[in-house]
Amino acid sequence: MSHPSVLAALTSALRSGSIEVVDLTAPLSSSTPVLQLPAQFGQTAVFELEEISRYDDRGPAWYWNNFRSGEHTGTHFDAPNHWITGQGLADVASVPAQQLIAPAAVLDFSAEAAANPDFLVEVDHVKAWEAQYGPLPDGGWLLLRTGWDDRSHAQQEFLNADEKGPHTPGLSAECARWVAEESPVIGLGVETVGTDAGQAPGFDPAFPCHSFLMGSGKYGLTQLQNLAALPPTGAVVLAGPLPIVTGSGAPARVLALVEGA
Repeated sequence: MSHPSVLAALTSALRSGSIEVVDLTAPLSSSTPVLQLPAQFGQTAVFELEEISRYDDRGPAWYWNNFRSGEHTGTHFDAPNHWITGQGLADVASVPAQQLIAPAAVLDFSAEAAANPDFLVEVDHVKAWEAQYGPLPDGGWLLLRTGWDDRSHAQQEFLNADEKGPHTPGLSAECARWVAEESPVIGLGVETVGTDAGQAPGFDPAFPCHSFLMGSGKYGLTQLQNLAALPPTGAVVLAGPLPIVTGSGAPARVLALVEGA
């Protein structure tokens, strides 16, 4: 007697809608917000399309483009070698494919971030979530919902910067260290322009999410959208970065599978 195929059950559930596919990816265009560093540092490129042909004398039956983009433009994947602490660790092409499909824990701090854009998640916040929903998934993602995706249509509102720098929510330095070194997750996903809080250049260490996560061989996902559509537990994330050889990261299509009621 043959057993029902797990993959057949999955495709059937996708067709019927009992498993929903939620797109967590921000559309990628020239207006996609990008990180801005102090002027003395190199800057990432905005996304640009260069038309090769469009059903014309350059190519009568086809339309296609070249594109230029930073590795860390738009919704993207951070590989361990992105940070000096991860120097010599995996590039984005070397991330095991099996880790690109993983369970997700979604921690909702949208109310706190609305009240205080500099809100920082502490270890106690995560432990309180675990007391309610269970442990963080082994080999999964910690996804930080802050409501920041509502700002993704405009560079200025998204970066939320003044003379003191950007004001966006994130993890405290101690929480970043704990997630990297003590939690079982493989990475952190956020709705903001980078995995670190806006004021993280002044933390100790500076940019602690990058420093601790990359140094621990873990990953980052940034500029996610629609985390509000995910349950606290039970979703599965599919993160598909371009496998750029020696690359420190890449634009990614990030999807979530969510079981219906």
